[in-house]
Amino acid sequence: MTRKQREQWAPWALLVGVLVLWELVCRGFGISDFIFPAPSTIAHQMWEHHAVIASHAWRTFWVTMVGFGLSIVVGVLLGFLIGSSRLAYAAMYPLMTAFNALPKAAFVPILVVWFGIGVGPAVLTAFLISFFPITVNIATGLATLEPELEDVLRVLGAKRWDVLVKVGLPRSMPYFYASLKVAITLAFVGTTVSEMTAANEGIGYLLISAGSSMQMGLAFAGLVVVGAMAMAMYELFAVVEKRTTGWAHRSAGAS
Repeated sequence: MTRKQREQWAPWALLVGVLVLWELVCRGFGISDFIFPAPSTIAHQMWEHHAVIASHAWRTFWVTMVGFGLSIVVGVLLGFLIGSSRLAYAAMYPLMTAFNALPKAAFVPILVVWFGIGVGPAVLTAFLISFFPITVNIATGLATLEPELEDVLRVLGAKRWDVLVKVGLPRSMPYFYASLKVAITLAFVGTTVSEMTAANEGIGYLLISAGSSMQMGLAFAGLVVVGAMAMAMYELFAVVEKRTTGWAHRSAGAS
């Protein structure tokens, strides 16, 4: 097996090992399914309630994508503004850092008052929790443009706008994709947290309903589905990143 093949199979081998160990611990120590369900119990619950889980999962997915799409638009625009202007960087970055430190779950009751129970709070929570990494990475990619390179481009007749758009933005693409892979996982967290308190649909609502009825296997099944959706989107961005910014990454065969 080649090195590349080992790297491809390593996550699956680790996953299987964790599931087997999890199953053995639950069975060996006789842990009740009401406390910590075994993987086999979770799989059974997923199959038994697959239609309900799929319905809630679809709602969580599209709501997350809407909030995530907003975070990309706002994050890129803010990142471009902050990264292209030292004044904007000095004025906005400290305030944004303070805002990012606030627990986003605390915004959910406020959003419910403003928009009511339903899609609105979930979309906005996903947006609020995921736009900051995108903004920071875009700003970093633009702000760290080498002064020597910028001086050379200026000598060749390039204006500030040309440097930012034709050199700065392409150079920021690896940062951008890195932020997307982080932000999408946070977006699912935001949506799920909001659905747990401000929705009557979605995986978050399913978790609360299953927990209140002591169906821990179903609750864990919901968690598995959220993790699977986040992982799928992460891998999608990773594939797109490799195809569009291969120049910025060391080749697999390099030492």
